[in-house]
Amino acid sequence: MSTASVARSARLGPLISIASVAAFVLLWYEAARLGWASSLILPAPGEVLDTALQMLNDGYRHVPLWQHVAISLGRALAAFAAALVVGIPLGLAMGLSPILSSILDPFVQFLRPLPKLALIPLVIVWLGIGESSKIFLIFVSTLFSVIVGAAAAAGSVKVGRLRLARAFGATRRQQLWYFVLPSALPEIFTSVRLAFGVGWTTLIAAEMVAADSGMGWMVINASSYMRTDIVMLGILLLGVTGYLLDLAVVGLQRAVVPWAGRE
Repeated sequence: MSTASVARSARLGPLISIASVAAFVLLWYEAARLGWASSLILPAPGEVLDTALQMLNDGYRHVPLWQHVAISLGRALAAFAAALVVGIPLGLAMGLSPILSSILDPFVQFLRPLPKLALIPLVIVWLGIGESSKIFLIFVSTLFSVIVGAAAAAGSVKVGRLRLARAFGATRRQQLWYFVLPSALPEIFTSVRLAFGVGWTTLIAAEMVAADSGMGWMVINASSYMRTDIVMLGILLLGVTGYLLDLAVVGLQRAVVPWAGRE
């Protein structure tokens, strides 16, 4: 594909995305209008919009809608920050040390695919039903994917670069800062994006633990009253917020790692 074709596709990309979303909303509207499913199963877009406007004014269960979003986002961001602080250094250390990797990898690979719903009873026993248990569940869901990604990124650094650095007398800290990190950061950011996605999907599970607010709790609570319009609104809010988080990570990657993909 020529450079001009690539540039043209990049310009048309946002327009195509907008058109696809518009087509989906139109199909949803027609499905509701033609009665392909009852409003209890598939509320119309207008009904969901009316519910959103009503909840902006009145809230849900005496909690403003913006507060539900802010509480969920606060829980997730606290867990994500902790996962990055712990997971990236540990993953880099595992990628650079075969011995440490051999010690920790069995535990990481055992815990990473473990369904986090299975941890809820233990988490309640360990941490109670407060905020710490909810944040911990999201933290655990994110942590191991970050560790695996950082370890793989560190392990993929070209050995020749490290040998060259040692030949010029670089210390281990200098090797890590000037050679390992610049090479590993693009792959680490990709892993972080995937890990954030996994952690964000755990939000509903985390807010099952004696919560009384948050987007995940709102979806669960509304479903018990067959308020499908509120469930759909909650799903849309979860999706849009997760998408915005992903865009933020992509923007940070472009700012921090502008050399990604140019080697």
